[in-house]
Amino acid sequence: MTCRSEVLKLNEKFVTNNQFEAFQTSKFPNKKIVILTCMDTRLLELLPKAMGLKNGDAKIVKNAGAVISHPFGSVMRSILVAVYALQADEVCVIGHHECGMTGMKAEAILASAEQRGISAEQIRNLKYAGIDLESWLTGFECVEDSVENSVDMIRNHPLLPKDVLVSGMVIHPSTGKLDVVVNGYSQDQAETVSS
Repeated sequence: MTCRSEVLKLNEKFVTNNQFEAFQTSKFPNKKIVILTCMDTRLLELLPKAMGLKNGDAKIVKNAGAVISHPFGSVMRSILVAVYALQADEVCVIGHHECGMTGMKAEAILASAEQRGISAEQIRNLKYAGIDLESWLTGFECVEDSVENSVDMIRNHPLLPKDVLVSGMVIHPSTGKLDVVVNGYSQDQAETVSS
């Protein structure tokens, strides 16, 4: 049985047995917060539990590394939608220790792409078309620095209202311990708190 077939079979049971009722809430986050975090599988249940969040409490945006790589990309758009259309008044970027983006190099990703059937010519064509694959596919060296960079990009976005608090944290993927990297509650939002 494929993963999709298994999912659909379980979904049918979920709907038939009205198990969805336990998760019903509105589209507005109860705690008025939008969280940008990593897509790491270890955080799926750990992060909300470590933060005391339940269904309906927060908007959660996930990507590889909790990184905002472009101020007008889909991640920043999602944050702005949460603020303007869904009543969020706080943003929290949460990276994690042992992240797969730490030390990731474009060369390794591109070599894997070639092994999976993407031709060297296709990769070369993208480079000649002006796509900076090295920058786009390279991770970061320090998760705390990466969180600070994402917080800075959000905080200084020209479309983000100045009264929206922006914080940054790092979570340990085994224990759920959160360390503050950027304190959005300080008077001067530029204050950085060391863990």
